Amino acid sequence: MLNIISRIRSSVSEENPLVHCITNPISINQCANAILATGAKPIMAEHPMEVAEITKNANALVLNLGNITDVRMKSMLISSAIANENDIPVVFDLVGIACSDLRRNFAHKLVENNKMALIKGNYSEINALYNSAYKSAGVDGDSSLGVDDIEKVSVKLALKYNTMILASGKTDIITDGKKILHVKNGVPELAKVTGTGCMLGALCGCYLSVFNNMDAVVTSCAVLGICGEISVTDKGYGSYVVNLIDNLSVLSQKNIMEKLKIEVREVEEY
Repeated sequence: MLNIISRIRSSVSEENPLVHCITNPISINQCANAILATGAKPIMAEHPMEVAEITKNANALVLNLGNITDVRMKSMLISSAIANENDIPVVFDLVGIACSDLRRNFAHKLVENNKMALIKGNYSEINALYNSAYKSAGVDGDSSLGVDDIEKVSVKLALKYNTMILASGKTDIITDGKKILHVKNGVPELAKVTGTGCMLGALCGCYLSVFNNMDAVVTSCAVLGICGEISVTDKGYGSYVVNLIDNLSVLSQKNIMEKLKIEVREVEEY
């Protein structure tokens, strides 16, 4: 796995793929900086009259439902269709669908009419996509949801939508319905600052632009988790964010080799 991660990261640095993000203004700066740190190029266009042209020339598309607006919903529909027509991988981040019927209904519309390379969300959001009766307060993950339960839900969603699922949490669950991987890197500090979940989606767009498979998603989770670990400081959360961006840009293969925590799981009949 270490060699695969190294190859994926090197490919992004060498190819400088363009990653088009339609995301929220709360985390747009962090996402752009995370993309730049990998060696890729971000473009954060969201106007409905330009997104078709921009998506067509991108190497990946990242859609994020945070702080959703009518304009971004319209643009997401346009861009996802263009991406599908041109075989451009789409990352769909389900931010807030557990607490908003608007977002949940729109998410269903998008995934039922477009092919996603990856559907991403925290445990609450993945559960909400599967279970229409489930509700949660706010955009944070529900700590009462266990790994085994969300693993089952993730497998079912992957098979239903013919896609990869990333359920992010203390243990990141990645599946295509046939194979399951757990990435166990990360620290609580990652949840104490805004935008780190959105940054993970942006990283997925970077790595999926060069390797459209589960290895790219594993690489994204491992890179952010390990950078989160080595960024911990007693100076406070502001310094932590700065350290995180710094470490995303200088993360060494040695750091990954020393800290990578991956577990391969068996897929059961759910």
